[in-house]
Amino acid sequence: MQNVVIEEPYKFIPPIYSKIWPELLRYYIPHWIKKTYGIHSVETRDGEKLKASLAAGNSVILAPNHCRLSDPLTFVQLSRIAKCDLHAMASWHLFMESRLSRFMLRRVGAFSVYREGVDRQAINTAVDILVDGKRPLVIFAEGAISRHNDELMPLMDGTAFIARTAAKRREKIPGAGGVVIHPVAIRYFYQGDLEAAVNPVLEEIEGHFSWFPQQDKPLVQRIRQIGQALLSLKEIEYFGAARTGDFYERVDNLIEDVLTKLEARWNIKDRAEGVVARVKNLRVAIIPPLLAKETNETDRQEYRKQLAACYYVQQMSHYPRNYVRLSQRNIREHILETVERFEEDFTDEIRVHRPLHAVVQVGDPIPVGSRRDREATVDPVMEELRMQLGGMLKKLSDESPRM
Repeated sequence: MQNVVIEEPYKFIPPIYSKIWPELLRYYIPHWIKKTYGIHSVETRDGEKLKASLAAGNSVILAPNHCRLSDPLTFVQLSRIAKCDLHAMASWHLFMESRLSRFMLRRVGAFSVYREGVDRQAINTAVDILVDGKRPLVIFAEGAISRHNDELMPLMDGTAFIARTAAKRREKIPGAGGVVIHPVAIRYFYQGDLEAAVNPVLEEIEGHFSWFPQQDKPLVQRIRQIGQALLSLKEIEYFGAARTGDFYERVDNLIEDVLTKLEARWNIKDRAEGVVARVKNLRVAIIPPLLAKETNETDRQEYRKQLAACYYVQQMSHYPRNYVRLSQRNIREHILETVERFEEDFTDEIRVHRPLHAVVQVGDPIPVGSRRDREATVDPVMEELRMQLGGMLKKLSDESPRM
């Protein structure tokens, strides 16, 4: 299980406001992402849209999809085009991974946000950055890394809340521009030998199952078999036996059963929309007693087990339906992403598959007023953000070859 929950009290980590460090790191980051993430090239499209918003005096939120850990580092070229430095909200656990991570994140303008609660310091910092208006602010509205590049998870409303709060304050500043949100689609294209890349991963996982390497079977069939096996293992872990029936119905049922049981245990009556939001509410409930000094070790282990269940059902919710198909030609990256997800969930590691080419496309600005239309059934700002992101990702996906 990835270490996304830190067992110590949260302390807000502010950004470092520097002109020198972002400039220096702009030259270092391309080498870093090539070495660390296999991203050999980055292409930025329509960066002039951001430049125009800044020239008009607007304060800007950049709202990208969040497919990979490397996403924020692909913005280096965009910051050059727009001639601006950036700030970004980043999960607290990323700052706690190593001194190097903490050092780099702060100096590129990132600040921490505590996903396991309402982080007023992070919200206030974000609003202050937008009111100041000197640097765009990057917010990943999906709230978690999906690893499926072409499909969005439900977007969190916090992006619009922060934008409206800043817009209300900027209205009181003479001559200040408005607040706009630019959707940003990040799409990765794998440019290597796909079968050569994923075969060693599949063989390793098959070996863990004590299977003979299934090289005589088509690639997609091997992937689907492994998916069935991993699901059965989780069903045995949580329910004592593997279930039968449609694969995706079994996934949905496992997620719902685990979350419902935990929500009842922690007396969470108002269910949030989407698995990520429900998992966040559970973490908010579980972590305080886990960290409490008076909690005994037996209870701590039970809380850790519950947090692990939250992690795994959130991971399982990130497998989109029919992302890899038996009866149709598949998008190359869908196969790669699915195998990467298998490896992450089964071994807690992901090997780097290179070379990747990243495209960063900036969408049209979405003006944000200080008040929301309460008669609308959905937030119009978030709906426009979702529509633009989905549309750009669809067009980018069409550029990828099928196999």
